[in-house]
Order: sequence, then C-alpha cells, then structure tokens
Amino acid sequence: MRSPDVDPTGLQWHIRSYFDVWTDLLERAPQRRPIVIGVDGHSGSGKTTLANGLAAVEPHTAVIHTDDVAWHHSFFDWEGLLIDHLLKPLHQGCLPVSYRPPGWVRKDRPGAITVAADTTAVLVEGVGVARREVRTWLDAVMWVYADDDIGHQRMVARGESAAFIDDWMAQENRLLAEHRPWEIADLLVAGELGQPSHDGRYGNVVTAPGPGRVHVRAEDTPTNRTTTS
Repeated sequence: MRSPDVDPTGLQWHIRSYFDVWTDLLERAPQRRPIVIGVDGHSGSGKTTLANGLAAVEPHTAVIHTDDVAWHHSFFDWEGLLIDHLLKPLHQGCLPVSYRPPGWVRKDRPGAITVAADTTAVLVEGVGVARREVRTWLDAVMWVYADDDIGHQRMVARGESAAFIDDWMAQENRLLAEHRPWEIADLLVAGELGQPSHDGRYGNVVTAPGPGRVHVRAEDTPTNRTTTS
C-alpha cells in the first residue's frame, strides 16, 4: 500500500542551488529572532541531507533533529517537548537554548540539544515536524519527497530490523495521513536527487513550488525529470 504523500505527477521540478533555496527561505525571516524552518517527509526521504546542505550555506544555522528530542521517549509523541523547550524559547528570542530531553536524562546521555546565542536560523527536521500542533511555530515548511522503495532501502541500509521498520512505518503513515503536512508546505523537494558529492560539498537541490509562498524563480532551470508513483 502506497504511503500517504504528495502526488509528484505534473509538478514543475527545478534544479536549484542550496544558496538560492536558502535565500528564498530567508525572505520569511522575522525580526529580532531566528527564522525557524520545518523539514518534513517520510523516513529515508532525505530530510537530514537537505537540512545539512542548507545549514552549510550559513554558519549561524542550527539543526534540531526530532529523533534527538524523541530519543528513548516515543516515536512520534514528542511535539510538546519540542514546542515547550525549544520552539517557545526561540520565538521569545531567548538564546542560547540548551535542552536535555527526558530520554537523555533517564539514559544518562551526555550533552544537550543546543542553539547558540549567535544563531540566525534554525532547521527542525523529522517525520511529522509540520503536524498541526507545530505549524504555528514554523516560519516556513519544506516537504521532502522520495519514492517508497528509496525510503525503505535507506532505512534498511541504516541497519534497522524488518520488525522495527514495519512498526515505525505503521505509526508514521497514520501520523502523516492525519496531518498531511505536504499540503501546507512552502517548498517541495525531490529527496532522491541533490545528494552531496563524495568530497562532502553540497551542490544542487531539486524543488517544486508548494502550496505556501516560497516559489521558484523564472530563471531557475527546469528538469526533464518525470516522477511517477
């Protein structure tokens, strides 16, 4: 059964640089606090790669992974922790931020999730990060699309067991089917493309306009890519 996701058929995909995508996102930056951008998508779609590629453009960017917030807590019931301990302080301009989630404390995991005092942008990446409860705390939303088979292959490559993948994906699909974050995304990203090169440099990313307001520019180069589900 096909996972709930955006229908890529007929979308106008464009090849763009990370710098140009970042520049467009920053047009929504508020005054007196960092811009907060959500990067959502299915597991294995390429969210972390996208967030790291964008963060490499601007050194004063922090990346928050919901997997860290949820570590030894819950697969997907972490929105309250994210909002209360990270997003609210960011919206109030209370930098720096340092937070040790319950699982970190219980399992004695060293360190903390931190946002430095000089941070100007925060990327929050993870499955379901643009759920309804969190959306009002995000200045922009990106949805990363990848074919089901690609996402599954990437999860297997991480060493996850078949039982874990089945359990995770059942919960993930229910969550995304309920909240449908791609329908409010400002930008859609083809997670199967735009990966970093072997030397670690980040080049291009492939995007299409979402229902929000971050759109591709006329001079961006369209691809001939046709995606089918």
